[in-house]
Amino acid sequence: MTHDQPAPPPDRTREFVTPEGVDLRLTVGEAGARAAAFLIDVAIIAGLLVALTLVVLGAAWASRLQSLEMMGVIWILGAFVLRNFYFIGFELQPGAATPGKRAMGLRVIARDGGRLTADAVFARNALRELEIFLPATFLFARGSGVDGWLVLLGVLWSGGFLIFPLLNRDRLRLGDLAAGTLVIQAPKKVLRPDLSAEPLGRFGFTLAQLDAYGVKELHVLEDVLRLQDKRTLAAVSERIRKKIGWAEPLASTDAAFLSAYYAALRGRLETRMLFGHRRRDKFDRP
Repeated sequence: MTHDQPAPPPDRTREFVTPEGVDLRLTVGEAGARAAAFLIDVAIIAGLLVALTLVVLGAAWASRLQSLEMMGVIWILGAFVLRNFYFIGFELQPGAATPGKRAMGLRVIARDGGRLTADAVFARNALRELEIFLPATFLFARGSGVDGWLVLLGVLWSGGFLIFPLLNRDRLRLGDLAAGTLVIQAPKKVLRPDLSAEPLGRFGFTLAQLDAYGVKELHVLEDVLRLQDKRTLAAVSERIRKKIGWAEPLASTDAAFLSAYYAALRGRLETRMLFGHRRRDKFDRP
């Protein structure tokens, strides 16, 4: 046994089974990437706070300082909203990622494979206040009547929370543990070409077959086609053929069948949306 060979990198691939039974085998986000994403978001928040400060100061100056107290209240409210709802607002969006996470190719998902709920997003971000922002307040308050031991406690408190993701396999924050969430690596991938532009070939789907699924399943199918994993393609192809009652033998590849179904389903959903009908998922009545 030699000691010169470097240790193999840890396997960050995890099985992630969606409610549709699809294993997407996603990759857990690296601690460094998560830290960089957080710093980017903090920089954006700081920039917005500077802009808010300039606006408030300009308004106070225009009123000849007569509304200085009111402007101060507006600034405090604005800073509170930014600090507490910046992360929540972005992670409640379909991409489930702040600008910092998008820049680093990260997004938030539910660890149980289900839908990321608003409750989970609120929970994971509420704990960030205890993990980072509250201790940071004590650190920056040094010299303003705050005891040195309290500052030291804030440093130790923050340090413990900062290194916690390094001590578990899935790089989870305490907020992730409490909310049942996970941050994954979700790099942007260009479709082989645009899936919706691929020819349907010999496949001809009826409206009833296309109405078996909705927008949510379309997005899952797009992820499957992007991954191009043969085992996953075969499993999803079999599941869809069984769901829509496809009785003909599959003369081509599973990828070709799924690409054709994706294009047809997307066209069907877009046509229905033009007439004001948006089918969210397979449980939504067509």
